[in-house]
Amino acid sequence: MRYVSTRGNAPVLDFEGVTLAGLAADGGLYLPEQWPALSADAIRDLRGLTYAETAAEVMAPFVGDSLTRDELTALCDQAYGRFAHDAVTPLVQLDHRQWLLELFHGPTLAFKDVALQLLGLLFERFLTGKNRHLTIIGATSGDTGSAAIDALAGREHIDVFMLHPAGRVSDVQRRQMTTVLAPNIHNIAIQGSFDDAQAMVKAAFNDKDFATRFRLGAVNSINWARLMAQVVYYFYAAVRLGAPERRIAFAVPTGNFGDVFAGYVAAKMGLPIAKLIVATNVNDILHRALSAGDYSVGGVTPTPSPSMDIQVSSNFERLLFDVGGRDGAALAEQMRGFEASKAMRLTNAQTEGAAALFTSDRVDLDEMAIAMRWACDHAGEIIDPHTAIGLAAARRADVGDAPVVTLATAHPAKFPDAVERATGARPALPGRIGDLFDREERYTTLPATFEAVTAYIAERATPAS
Repeated sequence: MRYVSTRGNAPVLDFEGVTLAGLAADGGLYLPEQWPALSADAIRDLRGLTYAETAAEVMAPFVGDSLTRDELTALCDQAYGRFAHDAVTPLVQLDHRQWLLELFHGPTLAFKDVALQLLGLLFERFLTGKNRHLTIIGATSGDTGSAAIDALAGREHIDVFMLHPAGRVSDVQRRQMTTVLAPNIHNIAIQGSFDDAQAMVKAAFNDKDFATRFRLGAVNSINWARLMAQVVYYFYAAVRLGAPERRIAFAVPTGNFGDVFAGYVAAKMGLPIAKLIVATNVNDILHRALSAGDYSVGGVTPTPSPSMDIQVSSNFERLLFDVGGRDGAALAEQMRGFEASKAMRLTNAQTEGAAALFTSDRVDLDEMAIAMRWACDHAGEIIDPHTAIGLAAARRADVGDAPVVTLATAHPAKFPDAVERATGARPALPGRIGDLFDREERYTTLPATFEAVTAYIAERATPAS
């Protein structure tokens, strides 16, 4: 399997190379040169497999010769052996049509664990015995940071520098990052938004001297391997609801577009998906882009769903490339214009290509709270604010007679205040992290400037050998 950049001017890489590289050298994002396909029989054969077995089958075409099948299977067994539910990502029925796919049974109670537990093992596998060191720089709006830190804490040959917006993540989210005191973990609270943090991460990768000096790697969903691992749960859920004989719709609360793009990949591989419902909060750049072709940045409004308080969705570039004809030079020019003006109109090909599979919805605070109360009162399920936004969009989407699976992206105990306001019930942290608020915190607060962040990293990171 070969990987190409969305901007058409970076080296073509294999799976190992793309996993360690993260962002492409030309500023673009890597994705497969062509989409692998699973036949209806191959999808049917996934029925009854464990999650780890399903993962190995779905991901094998993307891995190519970088791992043997036995090595891939062993890594999947190890990654998903830490989850608190034997199904890893269990389905829960809400009514005759609505389902939840619980993605929060990993060690940090969020869907990011599904990919990052595996990504940490892949990093270790590809670095061991090669005298190479990797400096991970990431930006998080809440959950990516804690999941990456849990997966990478204490691992040899890896330093982690994780940026989060100061005061704009929940107390649980922050503490899950800042109470990990492993010497290779460095938490940075920046005095700005998630978009500011994400822009600095991209700038670090695009600074060739800095990126080469420290051999930068990525854990955000700009890293193809992380996104690849998220494709698996679409297959796992769909075959349990009747695929390939039955089409399934998925509602995905999203800010950075990675989670829902994984659904797009599943569809390109042959999974019969009726619709992908992109659910945004009031920070609705993705809804405006998909419904009206308007991809323009507004101000970021803090909400009770902080992981979606985003106005620049990195992974949207992958979709624009794929549905717009895979013209890297044209997309590079389009993205340069967007980066300069913070506004962009989708082309007709991009708009029409996206509309074939995607629909979108914007959910405000009242609608979010109503969805939380409905899930509690009618189905006995307590859900977090992000999941509630997905469920609100799912319940009013027109997808024919297809069952609708809402991705439940975080445990409700990560957002206890918002859940209690909406439902009257305050969710407790699971016992395995019940002492979180008794642990020591360690992090550094920095201004939201590229100079301050890169200087901090340069003082602490291990230069590439």
